[in-house]
Amino acid sequence: MKDVKGIILAGGLGTRLYPLTKVTNKHLLPIGGEPMIFYPLRKLIECGIKDIMIVTGVEHSSNITSLLGSGKSYGCSFTYRVQDEPDGIGGALKMCKDFVGDSSCVVLLGDNIFKEELKPHLKSFVNSADDCMLFFKRVPDPRRYGVGAFENKRVVRIDEKPEEPESNLACVGIYFYTNKVFDVLDGTTPSDRGEYEITSVNNVFIQDNSCGHATLKGMWVDAGTMDSYHRTNWLVYKDG
Repeated sequence: MKDVKGIILAGGLGTRLYPLTKVTNKHLLPIGGEPMIFYPLRKLIECGIKDIMIVTGVEHSSNITSLLGSGKSYGCSFTYRVQDEPDGIGGALKMCKDFVGDSSCVVLLGDNIFKEELKPHLKSFVNSADDCMLFFKRVPDPRRYGVGAFENKRVVRIDEKPEEPESNLACVGIYFYTNKVFDVLDGTTPSDRGEYEITSVNNVFIQDNSCGHATLKGMWVDAGTMDSYHRTNWLVYKDG
């Protein structure tokens, strides 16, 4: 899609998937018989996005480039950046500023596996005045996630891993942004855990009334733990 670039965040140490990730990047582990990273890549290609940046960590970064190459075989152009320190989703996104330029971007976390088509949502976003679009999914234990608080069907804030969630709608790893996201990132500082928190970034757009949202239908799984990794494989095989 013209004037929209894709970003796949495939960094992190993958410690929750040890010992599998001692030998490769977690985004290369198989899901349904193919590498995990193929799923977010396919979602971007379905949107017509051809320019894609992949941000990975230092460990096993060469495995990703060896698998994906230049992008030519996918009809795309791939750019790679290595995140030297695991300073959060926001930290990884900050590295993409020059790549995005004056365009908008679709940002996908590489371990989020989902069925829904993004193209209709992206078309709506680029034709809107919003600078951000977030996606939510109903989950059984929202305390593990950033959780949306809503008033009159409008998202009013994201609470990060709340003890008493106001809803069961988790904010998932699918984000649409205009290039204004980099101005917001430039104005943020690392949290107490040393990360640039994407929840803080999203709350800025919410407070500015420039954030749209949608609720995912169908399957969505964060495959970043051993239990969820096995569950994701089971769901993918089950759905064919």
